[in-house]
Amino acid sequence: MKKIILSAIAVMAFGFANAQEGHFKVGAHTGFILGDLKDSYSVNLGVDAAYLWNVADKFSVGATTGYTTYLSKKTTVDTPFGSFEIEGDNAGFIPVAATAQYSLTDNLFVGADLGYAIYVGSGEGDGGVLYQPKFGYQNEKIEIFASYKGISDDLTLSSINLGFNYKF
Repeated sequence: MKKIILSAIAVMAFGFANAQEGHFKVGAHTGFILGDLKDSYSVNLGVDAAYLWNVADKFSVGATTGYTTYLSKKTTVDTPFGSFEIEGDNAGFIPVAATAQYSLTDNLFVGADLGYAIYVGSGEGDGGVLYQPKFGYQNEKIEIFASYKGISDDLTLSSINLGFNYKF
């Protein structure tokens, strides 16, 4: 974990030292749950904020944060006394991550976020390592992207997401 945090700090420091210009972006995403916990959660919703610095032609690095929540599913439990619906706790996280983006063309890009997701949901829970590769369309003011988001500790909470960002 220390290596990931130190790597993120090094990337951001490199961005500060070499930044000629940058941009701020905010957005939202929604996704379908996959992986170990797909039976416990129904959907992923969240908001994102990032600042990226241009460090080379078509390549930007920066920092990202926001809030993402995984909404719990209701499950039915049959007992000798009848059926009961049980709903678990939503899993909320604040990601703190380094982000990088490379423009393949003027309008297509690939990118990735790597960092840590801090658990802030109700009930018991742990944070975990956050990784999120992305592919999308962009112009001067907007981005539309598809991504795979994973938060791993002992189990992996993951989703396939669609997102939208507005650039300032």
